Amino acid sequence: MRKQSFIQGTMILLAAGIINRMLGFIPRIALPRIIGAEGVGLYQLGYPFFIVLVTVITGGIPLAIAKMVAEAEGENRPDQSRRILHTGLTLSLGLGLLFTLIALLCASWVSNVVLTDSRVYYTFVSMTPMISIVAVSSIYRGYFQGRQNMIPSALSSVLESVIRIFFMLWFSWILLPKGIAFAAAGAMLGVTVGEIIGMLALLLQYYFIVNRDKKENSLSLVPSEPGHEKQEVEDPQAAPVMRRLLGIAVPVTAGRLVGSFSYLLESIITARSLALAGIATAAATAQYGSLQGMVIPLLLLPGVLSSSLAVSLVPSLSEAAARHDLTTIHKRMHQALRLAMVTGAPFAAIMYVLAVPLCTLMYGNADTAPMLRMMAPFALFLYVQAPLQAALQAMDRPGRALINTLIGAVVKILLILMLASQPEYGIYGAIIAIMVNSILVTLLHGASVVKLIKLSLRIADPLKTLTAMIIMAAGMSYVYTSVHFSDTGWLQFLLSAASGMALYLGICLLSGLISVRDLDRVPFFKRRR
Repeated sequence: MRKQSFIQGTMILLAAGIINRMLGFIPRIALPRIIGAEGVGLYQLGYPFFIVLVTVITGGIPLAIAKMVAEAEGENRPDQSRRILHTGLTLSLGLGLLFTLIALLCASWVSNVVLTDSRVYYTFVSMTPMISIVAVSSIYRGYFQGRQNMIPSALSSVLESVIRIFFMLWFSWILLPKGIAFAAAGAMLGVTVGEIIGMLALLLQYYFIVNRDKKENSLSLVPSEPGHEKQEVEDPQAAPVMRRLLGIAVPVTAGRLVGSFSYLLESIITARSLALAGIATAAATAQYGSLQGMVIPLLLLPGVLSSSLAVSLVPSLSEAAARHDLTTIHKRMHQALRLAMVTGAPFAAIMYVLAVPLCTLMYGNADTAPMLRMMAPFALFLYVQAPLQAALQAMDRPGRALINTLIGAVVKILLILMLASQPEYGIYGAIIAIMVNSILVTLLHGASVVKLIKLSLRIADPLKTLTAMIIMAAGMSYVYTSVHFSDTGWLQFLLSAASGMALYLGICLLSGLISVRDLDRVPFFKRRR
């Protein structure tokens, strides 16, 4: 199977991530227009439970498989790679079926007792088939990533997104006459159909790639001399595959469970805190739906690069650590952190300055603009957090990442309880808690990485990025307030954003944040030049 380098793998995942994020905004824009903010709230209230269940199954197993398969492929042991894949499938699918059954049995209790809106029941039941489907898909993605081939994961994720969007909107529209609760459940059913197609795409690619590998291996075989036939030696690592898989997966899963449970508790406590603040159930559901279904996705859109970097960093840093190559480790970390900051900063500036036109164009109203403007300046911490956490996992410090995430989660939940329950704060109390959490966890991860690998911080890069972002924001504000087009708000928005991006790019080139050498590292750009 053909492998990709660190940059190539990152670019492939980045391209797929950008396509998926852009496609993902189709339902983000259309779904609120079909089922309203209250329907989106019902959809979002059920989703955290799904995240927790899936995290138990897929939190650390795919990463463990990627790490173990990479080692086996490096030693030219394809049979061991397949053994690891089958072991992971057995474990993950077994857990998936178990938690699917548990979710179905507990659906009524969760909807009526744990959550504040019993209408979530239909959405909750609709999501349960996805648990086993995602369990299988994640294992194959980990296998392909371990073989340093990001193309199957990228293709399946894009196909899944296209199918999911179509059926999500279609089912919600068909079921809307039956009520908002059924419409929200229809949207979740559409997500399930997309996951099924994505899983089938991975299985097909595995079938064709493995068959191609077998043909290539058969052609490359050279007959042995008589008396020197290759003996089949029993693999000494065959027996402890499951033990080693669990040894890697459990700490990573625990760390991700903290984040998932934090998300789950956030949805429950936010709803109850808003009720204590005197906000009606329907209004609280709508506010939470606006935050989690509209504002947060906008903030996370630029994070597609940092997510791609995080996936590519794990095998790259693991390989360098095995060679005790500290120079390469420092180089990769500086690259990842600089890319995360430089690419995320202009989008944060756009979301702050142009929050009102952006929300109006995306969602048809500007009610969510104050939330977006409040959170935009702190989004940079989210973009930097992903590669830092990936570094801790690659360097066999998932426990440190777990402790940092746990500290941030406790602080966030306490702040939601303290602030969101106060009428003068309301939903903005939850927003403050989320921002504090992102800052705290990022700083803790950064301190852990610096201490672990003796990384020297380059203060000049953040200062240059912040300066460029401020100048860009001022330029966009000037263009937006000075140039007016009648009845064409989208044109005014695009002109302002494009002017700001051009100004930001010029400053980055002049200050050395971006160079022609950086562009040469991008395979596609280098070929075009």
